[in-house]
Amino acid sequence: MKDFLELAKARYSVRGFDGRDIPDEDIGKIIEAGIAAPTAVNYQPIKIWVFRSEEARKKLLSCTKMKFIEPAKVIFAIGADPSTAWVRPFDSKNFADVDAAIVITHMMLEIHELGYGSTWIGHFDVNALAELFPETSGYNMIGLLPVSGIDMAPSERHSKRKPVSEIVTEL
Repeated sequence: MKDFLELAKARYSVRGFDGRDIPDEDIGKIIEAGIAAPTAVNYQPIKIWVFRSEEARKKLLSCTKMKFIEPAKVIFAIGADPSTAWVRPFDSKNFADVDAAIVITHMMLEIHELGYGSTWIGHFDVNALAELFPETSGYNMIGLLPVSGIDMAPSERHSKRKPVSEIVTEL
């Protein structure tokens, strides 16, 4: 296993995919990473859909303008069921979306560790997705994760970070 900081800094959003197939074993590891993600009070209000068939991927692609993901042979969709998520009692904050975001992050890191690329797609029509795939109804659909081999270098923006002083406040 890589040093975690090395892994976190090396992973980048891929917008150029080579269309490589992803073996079942690696798909299993990516799913396992998502399931291993911590969720509030371990309620695990998340659902992961795997779009592998050409028909399912084409239908899914009709829900987004992000056509650069078309070569990806596997696209994960991650949603959360707010009715089964933990709710903070002090302000009624529902943690479904937070839990799903953690799951997606774990999956993206595992994807990179396995040598593939991904990017978190948030720009998609949730209503169109629910119409085409009714099983996604009732979930807060948080993101799509296309997975494939990488056919691009990191963006020049990848390593640009705000200084610690702008992000961290010590009290």
